[in-house]
Amino acid sequence: MKGIPSPSPSPLRRLCRKSVLGSTGSPRTDHGTLNINYLAVRPERVEGRTVNCDTVSRGEGKGEGEETIMKVYFVGAGPGDPELLTLKAKRILETSDIVIYAGSLINPDILKFARQEAVLHDSSTMELEEILKIYREAKKAGRTVARIHTGDLSIYSALQEQLDECEKEGIDCEIIPGVSSYQAAAATLRRELTLPGVSQTLILTRISGRTEVPPRENLEKLAKTKATMVIFLSIHEIERVVAQLAKGYGEETPVAVVEKASWPEERKIIGTLGNIAQKVKEAGIKRHALIVVGEVLGKTYRRSKLYDADFEHGFRKKKGP
Repeated sequence: MKGIPSPSPSPLRRLCRKSVLGSTGSPRTDHGTLNINYLAVRPERVEGRTVNCDTVSRGEGKGEGEETIMKVYFVGAGPGDPELLTLKAKRILETSDIVIYAGSLINPDILKFARQEAVLHDSSTMELEEILKIYREAKKAGRTVARIHTGDLSIYSALQEQLDECEKEGIDCEIIPGVSSYQAAAATLRRELTLPGVSQTLILTRISGRTEVPPRENLEKLAKTKATMVIFLSIHEIERVVAQLAKGYGEETPVAVVEKASWPEERKIIGTLGNIAQKVKEAGIKRHALIVVGEVLGKTYRRSKLYDADFEHGFRKKKGP
């Protein structure tokens, strides 16, 4: 990483999981002794030992006399590049006692900013009640929690149910906005998503699946607006997505697929609704990708009036007659 120094020279981070292995080898929630693993940068490189977690849960290593006010921080960690963390998100990570993150989505390099003494929980194998239990225990112990979500929490984050439960239990919360993956995708595509004379509307949506989309918001109906559209969580259904979009946009409409926007392994595929499904299939892209559709991906547009010499606004007089 460039530009943002790591808060600690050591690459090791403690990973605390309230789990033991069952007969199938998969983790299950349990009480008592916790398994503390030392995480060296990436989760797959783990060497573990068993210790008493009481020491860890008290937040050992905090500065003497340092006062902690319990709060759960819901942090948008951005699309993947650690340098796209906000300054506030980085500060919260550096000072929180407990960090809960989705190991299946979060770039593990972001965890380097966590305190050396912080307890880390990978939420990818956890249920909501297990996460809420950590919040409750943190409240009793007076510990701060950084709940790390990818992108920005305002869309597709399962944030609301956590906020509502925290409110019921009197747990103080704060939301730290983050950079969304659709913004990172637009950056790598070098395109503005709202262009004069082309589209002034941006639709963020997904295809209906296990999480149902209301019928009034199906892709075919939305496509008839011809607005710029970014489709989340749907790349595995690219053929069904294209079939619905083409009925509204037409097969010649430009489309881009961006996989893992802002990550070192980022990939992008450019095409039309007529050929993008085949290109995605050939590339083997099945997850962690956005679909961007609309004529803003083309070359035709009008210049903005904002900097037009003949356009007058509160800060500038027009130069023309």
